[in-house]
Amino acid sequence: MVTAAWKEIEKNPGQSVYLLTGSEQYLLQQTTEKIITRMPEVTAEDVLYFDLDEVPVSAVIEEADTLPFFSGRKVIVAKNASFLRAKERGKEKIDHPTDLLAEWLKQPSPTATVIFIAPYEKLDARKKITKQMMASAKVIEANKLTGSDLTVWIQQQAKSLDLTITRETADHLVGTAGENMMQLSKEIEKIAAYMDGAGTITEDVIDLLVPRSPETEIFRLTDAYVSGNRAKTLAVYHDLLRSGEEPIAMASLIAGQVRLMLHVGSLKKKGYHQQQIASTLNVHPYRVKLVMSSRFVPNEQRLLHVLDRLAAVDLKLKTTSGNRERVLELFFLEP
Repeated sequence: MVTAAWKEIEKNPGQSVYLLTGSEQYLLQQTTEKIITRMPEVTAEDVLYFDLDEVPVSAVIEEADTLPFFSGRKVIVAKNASFLRAKERGKEKIDHPTDLLAEWLKQPSPTATVIFIAPYEKLDARKKITKQMMASAKVIEANKLTGSDLTVWIQQQAKSLDLTITRETADHLVGTAGENMMQLSKEIEKIAAYMDGAGTITEDVIDLLVPRSPETEIFRLTDAYVSGNRAKTLAVYHDLLRSGEEPIAMASLIAGQVRLMLHVGSLKKKGYHQQQIASTLNVHPYRVKLVMSSRFVPNEQRLLHVLDRLAAVDLKLKTTSGNRERVLELFFLEP
């Protein structure tokens, strides 16, 4: 987990070069803040930001090699280090002198800490610059937390606000608010303010304060549809439309939920229990629990039929210029 890297930052702050990589924006943001705040000699005036989608990396190198004016050290945050991943033809805005960067990395500035942020799930390990960066920088992966790792993180967040929360209640929070860590952090802070910074978080408090995420509502929608409850299906669907959800996105999420039902059913037949299924599918245990506790889960043939129809609906939604809301509604009305 990234929290192990945070402990290392506290013990040994001020590395010359960091590489933060991964797709979880919350963890990227938190890690950047922790690196900066662990250097007491650095003030806000000593922190500079560069967007590598707009300027070449040579500007970062030049700034790093320039002596700081206000203190003995400066911090440079270089976002969107896209030259570390595979090229996307036609999308590169800037021609970065990566050979120059590779040489600089061998002997970086002693008066600057440079934080390169590559907010991507994968980097191109074949590239010379990626290899040099991985060898020279302190690399911290900030990938999305799932399963028990996310539950443990929620417990740690609650503890930092002088609250406690059981694993079961943490799972309930995920089931209600979703797995977006930025949103979960905000909800925990809201709960802490409501509880005046003391006590144990309960499911009743979560149900009172935390709105259901679109993902949670999609589960309710899919569950109602596959169980044949048209009235509930349409009620949840119209609630989602009123909250601003788009039919194309909803169709995709429904398909994902149906696929989850298929996988859970298949693994359950093989004798897997809830935690094993969650680990195998790399999803939070609460999502598996919801599927397994559903009173009506159709057979595999029915779920495959639903997926086939959703593929046709998805194509129609993406090619029609008419009423997309009606397209998905007609899908729900058909048997």
